[in-house]
Amino acid sequence: MLLAFLLFCIGVILLLIAGDILVRGAAALAHKWGVPSLIVGLTIVAFGTSAPELIVSVQSVLTGASELAIGNVIGSNIANILLVLSVPALIMALPTNVAGVGRNSAVVVLATLVLMVLMFLHRPLVFWQGALLFSGIVLYLLWMFSLARSGAKDPALAEMSEMASMEGMPKSYFTMILFTVLGIAGLAFGGDLIVKNATYIAEGFGVSEALIGLTIVAIGTSLPELATVMVASWRGHNEVAIGNVLGSNIFNIFAVMGAAAIAGPVSIPPKFLVFDVWVMLAATIALTIYVLRRAPIGRKTGLVFLVGYGLYMAAIARDIVGAGAGV
Repeated sequence: MLLAFLLFCIGVILLLIAGDILVRGAAALAHKWGVPSLIVGLTIVAFGTSAPELIVSVQSVLTGASELAIGNVIGSNIANILLVLSVPALIMALPTNVAGVGRNSAVVVLATLVLMVLMFLHRPLVFWQGALLFSGIVLYLLWMFSLARSGAKDPALAEMSEMASMEGMPKSYFTMILFTVLGIAGLAFGGDLIVKNATYIAEGFGVSEALIGLTIVAIGTSLPELATVMVASWRGHNEVAIGNVLGSNIFNIFAVMGAAAIAGPVSIPPKFLVFDVWVMLAATIALTIYVLRRAPIGRKTGLVFLVGYGLYMAAIARDIVGAGAGV
């Protein structure tokens, strides 16, 4: 069990490093070929930062552990709001009256409702549902591109464009290709380590992959968002935090869940329909209320979010202990 957990952690670290290398290599190649920073940001950077969730979820489906995929997506979306936003909010208030945050929060609510309807409508999630979800990310990116071309302000767009021209980009063609290839290989290997060892951990505790997906896998794949938000807040760009979380949640539902369902049927544990999806919706609506009120997320709210996440983890831990005890 200890070895499985250690290999799982190595897989998470490998995903983080490989995702960064892939973004740098692919973005540098795109710039070399004359692709504008905006397009690079909306495609390579956007998908690259969601690569951990995407790789883990698709590999989970392909290896027959599809419950890990839905647990990863739902767990990541809950963690992004209640954990990723709460930590920097304890340090510095996060503004919600930033251009673009309102429309992106509306998209997150819509995406969450669409996923819930599809889950209640037909289980398991199958190809047509995956294609419907994935079409959502295509339409969203086209909309973002149109808004950017029209001069609309959006901190998430600005951040992705800046990331497309980040420091430390490879200079030579050989290095660009090497970064890209190593990034893809690292993501594949890291994802394989996570999926296999998450399955071993689930078997060791006598619980389903879904519960492991909601916890350690979700937290592990949410680390890039937490790191991005913490660095941005440290540099005084705390307005980026909410935009980054909203963008990540949109990608998780439309791109990650869509790709996973396209790859194969995704099983939905019955418990998800009576508890976890409602927690995800409640967290999403809570954040949206702050956005609509244009009220900053300060220390008190950050603490409430963090306590809420702790209670959610406690509820899952109770299920894990109960399952392990044969209850």
